[in-house]
Amino acid sequence: MNREMTCIICPNGCELTLELEGKVIKKIIGACCKKGIAYASQEIQNPKRTISSLVKVNNGEMPLVSVRTTIGVPKGKIFDVMKEIKNIQIDAPIKIEQVLIHNVLGLGVDIIATKSIDKK
Repeated sequence: MNREMTCIICPNGCELTLELEGKVIKKIIGACCKKGIAYASQEIQNPKRTISSLVKVNNGEMPLVSVRTTIGVPKGKIFDVMKEIKNIQIDAPIKIEQVLIHNVLGLGVDIIATKSIDKK
């Protein structure tokens, strides 16, 4: 079976064609660099995504702070991680890159603030 995908790791945007037997990659065509090969392998074996969301801020100049995961989480865990993010509130002040949830769900991924929020 063949599968086509576009590599999103670097600006080249290589159009990849993968020859697969189940989840085993037999051949990758179209990768301009090793990053494309690694990306295709991860997408087939264990696809991951970075999550961005918002968290409620108590006593802050703004009611919400934007947050993201430090690295990608397995696609099958996205909704579980989102539940954890939804269940927290943080008191101001908040500093950019402050860890709001350490090692969420034991995945080795932190949830960090992407903006600083001062206290009212």
